Amino acid sequence: MKKLIFLFLLSACCTASAQVRVAKSADRKLTINLAGLRISGPAAQQVFQTLENDLRLSGWFQPMRGGGDLQLSGSVDQNGSNVKASLQVTRAADRALLLSKGYSLEAARARTLAHRAADDIVEAITGRKGIASTKIAVIGTQSGAKEIYLCDADGGGRVQLTRDRSIVVGPNWGPDGNSLVYTSFMRGFPDVYSVNLRSGKREGLASYSGLNTGAALSPNGKELALILSKDGNPELYIQTLRGKKLTRLTSTLRATEASPTWSPDGQHLVYVSDRNGTPQLYKISRTGGRPQLISSRGTENVAPDWGPNGLITCASRSGGRYHIAIIHPSTGETRYLPNDGADYEDPSWAPDGRHLVATRSVRYRSSLYLLDTVSDAPVALISGGGDWISPAWAPQ
Repeated sequence: MKKLIFLFLLSACCTASAQVRVAKSADRKLTINLAGLRISGPAAQQVFQTLENDLRLSGWFQPMRGGGDLQLSGSVDQNGSNVKASLQVTRAADRALLLSKGYSLEAARARTLAHRAADDIVEAITGRKGIASTKIAVIGTQSGAKEIYLCDADGGGRVQLTRDRSIVVGPNWGPDGNSLVYTSFMRGFPDVYSVNLRSGKREGLASYSGLNTGAALSPNGKELALILSKDGNPELYIQTLRGKKLTRLTSTLRATEASPTWSPDGQHLVYVSDRNGTPQLYKISRTGGRPQLISSRGTENVAPDWGPNGLITCASRSGGRYHIAIIHPSTGETRYLPNDGADYEDPSWAPDGRHLVATRSVRYRSSLYLLDTVSDAPVALISGGGDWISPAWAPQ
């Protein structure tokens, strides 16, 4: 977990004309009737089940088998090794056609087809990009070591990415969603690597003496924020990817920095520091200067992520538990998501700026959960088969 990294550092010194107003507030769900969709074949059934779940997880819809504000009709058919779908969405009140689209993929990629269809429905009805086709990186212990896994936004389609047979921590995505940076102990020391998800090529980015961790790629993809202890104390740096030129941003000899995250425009960073005695969040310009304390609630605030909506989420300790907090970076205004008595840590924003993925821990076991910042209760994405920590949601 990003929190554990910090503790480790301490010890180490569709159609444009379709206009539908969803509701006056985002917590008002539209009911969507799926009874009119004809299904034929096992791959088609998988499409249907995945699509129904995607629509529910989007937070905008409540799937039904009758009635409904919206009607989903058409067909999904498996023909040999292929699966095809023809989908139409109409508004029940006036029978206006809001979406009509066809899809065709190999049957083995039935889930991919469903994710695309779900995202098209979300965008056609709400005008917002869906998240069903996006990916999540997460650290799992299923193999006996801490490795990076990738999964779909619903927790399915899980594949193991790294096989370092060691400790891997802190995955973060590049802005194009085609690469990851992370820290691995595969050579006995914490070094920073990148991996290209298309080619599989891995490259070492930082292997200075001491700690190399907390890597986060800038929104323009040209720079890397990271924590280095090469000068004796863990400090925040920016390193150019080309030429590897280093710029040191902090100088706190009696404190520890960790977990940097970039602002959406790339002009600021938020990071964790215990310079005033407890781990709290600070904002600093990419050119350096005096850091600004932005966390004001909780005995400690760690694992920040600066979302596409301009808000920062983090894990905030209060009342002996870690809660998910959402902080405005300029005003410090903070709100907590409802807590069910478990520890929620390592939050990461979805590209829709509404959802989060986080680690939920109960009795020292950790699972991957989807959180809706508007209305829905937490939903388990991956549970069991080891611990699942430090999730990072792809930007697109």
